[in-house]
Amino acid sequence: MDKQTQTELEAAAFRALVAHLRERKDVQNLDLMNLAGFCRNCLSKWYLAAAEERGIEMDYEQAREIIYGMSYAEWKDTYQR
Repeated sequence: MDKQTQTELEAAAFRALVAHLRERKDVQNLDLMNLAGFCRNCLSKWYLAAAEERGIEMDYEQAREIIYGMSYAEWKDTYQR
């Protein structure tokens, strides 16, 4: 498999994971951390780190909004137990 195809597949898998987490708002970050060792906030931090490595200006809240599909404050108020 060439590198471009691998990157495209990885990106598609990442988008599917983010979409799945957006649908499963009933699954709390604490549950994810306890079971999988990562959560939506971890994904946000990894996304931010990847942007920074490429010289893309972004802050943590912007990265969170990309992962959560809304502001973290809105998600927390609406879905966090």
